Amino acid sequence: MVHQTMSTSSTSASKASSRISSMNYFPVLAAIVGMLAGCSSVRLDEAPAPAPPVAAPAAPSTVPLPSAITQGKSRWQPVAWSALPGFNDDALHEAWNAWLKSCERPGPAFAALCPQVRQLSIATAAEQRAWMLQALQPYRVEPLQGSADGLLTAYYEPLLDASRRQSASNGVPLYGLPAGYGQKKPWYSRQEIDTLPEARAALRGREIAWMADPLDALALQIQGSGRMRISEADGSVRTVRLAFAGSNDHPYRSVGGWLLQQGALRDASWQGIKAWAQQNPQRVNEMLWSNPRTVFFREEPLSELDAGFGPRGAQGVALTPGRSIAVDKDSIPYGTPVWLASPGPVLGLQRLVLAQDTGSAITGAVRADYFVGWGPQAGELAGRLKQSLQLWVLWPR
Repeated sequence: MVHQTMSTSSTSASKASSRISSMNYFPVLAAIVGMLAGCSSVRLDEAPAPAPPVAAPAAPSTVPLPSAITQGKSRWQPVAWSALPGFNDDALHEAWNAWLKSCERPGPAFAALCPQVRQLSIATAAEQRAWMLQALQPYRVEPLQGSADGLLTAYYEPLLDASRRQSASNGVPLYGLPAGYGQKKPWYSRQEIDTLPEARAALRGREIAWMADPLDALALQIQGSGRMRISEADGSVRTVRLAFAGSNDHPYRSVGGWLLQQGALRDASWQGIKAWAQQNPQRVNEMLWSNPRTVFFREEPLSELDAGFGPRGAQGVALTPGRSIAVDKDSIPYGTPVWLASPGPVLGLQRLVLAQDTGSAITGAVRADYFVGWGPQAGELAGRLKQSLQLWVLWPR
C-alpha cells in the first residue's frame, strides 16, 4: 500500500500509499486501545523447539551495549530497555497480531525468530516481554544529522460509496491501470488525464467504479486503498477493497498546502478543504490539478477474514489497526518491531508497532505514519494527527 498524507505541513506535503465487521468501519477507539481480536492462526508444528525460557536477563548495568549501527539514512544508537518509555505497560499481545503478519513475509534478520514469535502468540504478557528482553536489542533511531525528534502522522482506509455505472450523480471515475502502463514515465499528470484525448483514450474501459465527489476520490488516492460499497447494475450492493495498483509517478502535492499558499483558507483540515470546495465549485479542478499525482487501483474481494485487517502494506502483509506503521524503508527495514513514543496532543502513544508499509512522504529517519483503521472516524483522526515522535528499533541480538 503506497499512500500520501492529507497533512499540509512542509514535512508531509510530498506524500503519496482499516475492522471487526466487513460491513462496518473499525471504531477508532479500538484502534487507540488496541482491542483488535486476534485473527492469525498459530502453527505449533512450524516451531522446532519449545518456547524459550522466560527468566529475566542479566541486569542492564552488567550487559555491555553493542556498537551503533548506520542503516541507510539513519543511525541506530543502542540503549538499555529502561530507556523505552512505557515498555512495561503496553499490552504486547495486541501487537502480536501484527508481528504474526510480518512473519508471513519476514526479512532475513527476523526469519529465524518467527517460530518463537508464533509460539509466543499464546503466551502471557510477562513471557512475551521476557522473551523480547532476551532476544532483542533496542536502538534509538536518529538521523545522521540533526535532532532525534521526528514527526508522526496517521493514515486510514476510507469507506466510501460508488456505482458500477456512470450517471449524472456519479461522474468521477476510479481507474485501473491504463493501457500501455509502464511504457511512459512519468505518465500523464492529473490535469492531462482530465484534458488530453490521448490520456483519456488509454483509460477508456479501465473504469472500475464511479463516485459522486471528486474530493472523496482524491482521499482514496491519497490513502492508497479503500473499502467501497459499490452499487451494481442489478441494484445489489457489494463491499470490495480497491487496492493500490500503481501511480502516474508524479510527485504528490498537498491541495491543502496549495489553498494555504493561495490565501484561500486558514483551516487546511480535510473538513476545511471540503467546505471550501462546496463554496467554490468553479475552482475545484484548479485545486485538484495542483496535485499532479494520481493513483490507479485494482479491485479485490473483501472476505470476512480480510475485513478484520487493513489492506496489504508495502511489506506484502495485511496492516493491523493501531499496530502497523509506514516508515522510510531506507531507515527501518520492513518487518522490524519498533517501539513508538509520541506524547500527543491528539493521541498519546507508547507502544509496540511493526514497520509494514511506506509512503512517498514518509522520508527521513524518525518519521512514521500510524495506521488507525478504516471508516469515517478513523479518517477524522488521521486528518488531525500530526505530532512529535521518537522511535526505537528492536533488532535481534
